[in-house]
Amino acid sequence: MAASSRTFVPGAPDARPGARAWFVLAILCFVYVLNFLDRQLLSILAKPIQDELGVTDGQLGLISGLYFALFYCVLAIPVGWLADRTNRVRVLALACALWSAATAACGLSNSYSQLAASRMAVGVGEAGGVPPSYAIISDYFPSGMRGTALSLFNLGPPIGQAMGVAFGASIAASYSWRDAFLWVGAVGVVTALVVWLFVREPKKGGLDAPLETQPPADAAPIPKAGFWSTCRMYFSNPVLRGMALACGATQFVTYALLNFATLFLMREKGMTLPEVAVWYALLVGVFVSLGMFVSGRLIDRFGKRFKTAYAYLPAIGLAIAMPFFAGFIWAPSWQLALVFLALPMGLNYFYLSPAVTLVQEEVRPDQRVLSGALLLLVMNLIGLGLGPTYLGAASDFFRASHPDNSLQMAFYTLLPFYGLAILMFLGLARKIRRHTSREAVS
Repeated sequence: MAASSRTFVPGAPDARPGARAWFVLAILCFVYVLNFLDRQLLSILAKPIQDELGVTDGQLGLISGLYFALFYCVLAIPVGWLADRTNRVRVLALACALWSAATAACGLSNSYSQLAASRMAVGVGEAGGVPPSYAIISDYFPSGMRGTALSLFNLGPPIGQAMGVAFGASIAASYSWRDAFLWVGAVGVVTALVVWLFVREPKKGGLDAPLETQPPADAAPIPKAGFWSTCRMYFSNPVLRGMALACGATQFVTYALLNFATLFLMREKGMTLPEVAVWYALLVGVFVSLGMFVSGRLIDRFGKRFKTAYAYLPAIGLAIAMPFFAGFIWAPSWQLALVFLALPMGLNYFYLSPAVTLVQEEVRPDQRVLSGALLLLVMNLIGLGLGPTYLGAASDFFRASHPDNSLQMAFYTLLPFYGLAILMFLGLARKIRRHTSREAVS
């Protein structure tokens, strides 16, 4: 199922990562934790921010969704291309420092326009966070372990979300929402320095073995992948393109939920900030982490034998999650709402580890950062850019007719997007099957 431009195949199955690989994975995971902690603070602290700055649901949706995503997704492409051709670790460290400083600036904002500008700057910095990390991990861990390694890395979002909920809500309840932004920004700047000093740049493709049909020894060396050639390779591959679109449909739901769940639970279910800091934080940390890790293990187990597992696994997860998500919206109390939300919190994320692993396995080592950035471009422009923006606008729309439960009505409108994502993953499974059959014939 590899793209025609792929030049490498997985390395020997007996290759095992050393202690340094696990050390690097831990540091990169912590950077990812900060990445999502920064991102989640705005949604967790939505109510006190609204109370002080007079921000509407629609405005919150724009700065946490479309405005943020435009900078985050678009700039990830040139940053990914630069990282593929330079030092990925240095790019990651500088990006972490930038988004952390911008997070601190959020805490100094005195108006909606200042807050929006600071969130855009966070998006600029975070554009250089995840794609280089994907590629660095893929060059520290061999094929057959990448799904597990990337699933462990992908624990960053749930841990960051949980810490954002617990830390942000606790600080806001005891002090001020501004202090939460300032403290997280300071920790991020220190972490960027740790990455710069202690993470080594791995050899690109060092754990990939050459194809059996190698070119002659005296043949000209394979040129470095160009920016446009990598883009053409990615979007001309129906499997890679289909995966990005299906993930985007899934993220439309997941980002809308993440950015408004706390506000929904507090404003319409009666939850308080201290209760959010404990119970919602535990729910996010435990169940999203389980979803990330279990899906990565399942892909390592079944992905090599059944390529369609990369599509069927997310589809099954979403199909099981959908009725429980409806129960979360309907529940008359926050306690029952959290019970219903537990399964969707885990199963909604069965798509991410398969998607990232598929892309990293199917492209050349010198295309990994840019290809990861292209995956994030598509799925985050759709999911992160449009999901929160849509839900915030829908809540404002329903406010006139349902002033006490406008967010509940808006959340109900997300259910068809669950169905759309399931259908897209099933369609992706057919594309994978056809693509694999053509390769077997050739």
